[in-house]
Amino acid sequence: MEKIMLTWVIMCVLLRPLATQNPASEGVLNCCEGDVLFLVDSSGSVSTYEHSRMLSFLSELLLPFSLGEDQVRVGLLQVGTKPRLEFGFDKHKTQSGLQRDLKNTPPVRGDTNTVEALKMAKDWVLRPGAPGGARPGLPRVLVWLTDGINPGDVIGPMADLRDEGVAVLVVSTGHSNYLVLREVVSPPVDDHLYFVDIDDMAIITNDLRNAIIEIIRAERMHVRDVSTNSATLQWRPVLSGLTGYYDIRFGQVPSEGAGGGGGAGSGTSPSTGGSSYRRLTQSADSSSTRLTGLKPDTTYIATLTPESNEEQFNMLSVTFTTKPEVLSPSTVSVSESGQTSVRVSWGPLQPETVTSYNIEYSALPRGQLHTVTVGQTHNATLLRDLQPDTTYLVTVTARYASGKEKAMSVKACTQEVTPALADLQLTTVGSDSVQVNWKGGVDGLRGYWLTWEAEQSSVPGQRSSLYLPPDSLSTRLSHLPPSARVCVSPIYRTARGDGLCCTAQFHSDAQPYGYQS
Repeated sequence: MEKIMLTWVIMCVLLRPLATQNPASEGVLNCCEGDVLFLVDSSGSVSTYEHSRMLSFLSELLLPFSLGEDQVRVGLLQVGTKPRLEFGFDKHKTQSGLQRDLKNTPPVRGDTNTVEALKMAKDWVLRPGAPGGARPGLPRVLVWLTDGINPGDVIGPMADLRDEGVAVLVVSTGHSNYLVLREVVSPPVDDHLYFVDIDDMAIITNDLRNAIIEIIRAERMHVRDVSTNSATLQWRPVLSGLTGYYDIRFGQVPSEGAGGGGGAGSGTSPSTGGSSYRRLTQSADSSSTRLTGLKPDTTYIATLTPESNEEQFNMLSVTFTTKPEVLSPSTVSVSESGQTSVRVSWGPLQPETVTSYNIEYSALPRGQLHTVTVGQTHNATLLRDLQPDTTYLVTVTARYASGKEKAMSVKACTQEVTPALADLQLTTVGSDSVQVNWKGGVDGLRGYWLTWEAEQSSVPGQRSSLYLPPDSLSTRLSHLPPSARVCVSPIYRTARGDGLCCTAQFHSDAQPYGYQS
């Protein structure tokens, strides 16, 4: 009989560790977003066996979570004489790497310096925005695994963490210092404080995991791509891996004093303020939907309820305002301005509501009115046969199918006509002078611009220029270098016209040169 009992005890001892290796449920994948730091006592009071059991417990506890920047991030800080951060939040993005590190992490040993470890957690690891620290705006959790022996003066540092928004949970494998541990955890105490024997840690795995999930569950819904008549709802797929669906309802936020109801929606709902609402359903694996048929410049409330027989979820809600309606044309611009034409463009195109665009233009101040009509798919037209150097008032009017019209005006200027110089003659006078004659006198002329230089000059600055009034048709240049090149260009109000150039041939050495009128 004693032999049989001994065999049974040995089998129990051998089988018991294996029971903790059963894979955890995968149902919590994609449920959460937050940073969880595990503070593990690996000082001299914790045996090597107890330390390995704690890490095996963490391995099973964390196995179901999706890891990554927009998911759950995990850090491990060990307590000893000199606390050691084994890995921070930014290291593990896959379960395989996390599980490998948990399996191969050695204990620190020494004194139970929990206070120093909490200082590291507060000043660095759990500080939002710190290098390698927690992410701003997301839940932060500290899970302390201890044997309960000589925890130190931890009540103050733990209170500081809680005051900064860190949720504190404690797992103790001993049965001492209950009052201290009860004091440091975040409420509710019954959900966040666990006393368990080192060999029975598996029995609290689901409860502790659920407690963490309740803190870091990503129960948020975002609105993006909001336009005048549509918006996109986006949420974390908390039903992924479960059976069920998402129930989505959206409607206008009623104005103050307005009654609910209305025939446009699918009903009325307290969640939408009693106003009429529309309803959509999406499959359990979806994470977004597009809301259409909205009114411009209107505030809406949308609710999302994950429906599942396997688990209960909270209803999410979000409020957003559509963009104001922008009627075309909201912009009118002018380009490709020439002497007798300009291009007029407008936007935005709204072919679904606009039937045509009417373009009216006339020379200021009292020119003849001209009209051009283009279809609803056009956003530009070229106005031709305009007068040079003239300012026009251009008005673009959009005609809507509803009978509405919207107009916008802009000024457009044509370019000035700048005739080229018609004729240029040079007559040499002596060995270094030349008589320059040209034909001009066109309307709008503001003068002439003369330049002269040696044709093969390599000396910088050996070029001269001269302005002459519009009634000048000749001038004499003296002391020119051999083979001097002389150019004359007409000057107008807005630009210089094309000029002509001639070369004066001399047979003497170059001299300083100037001009004589």
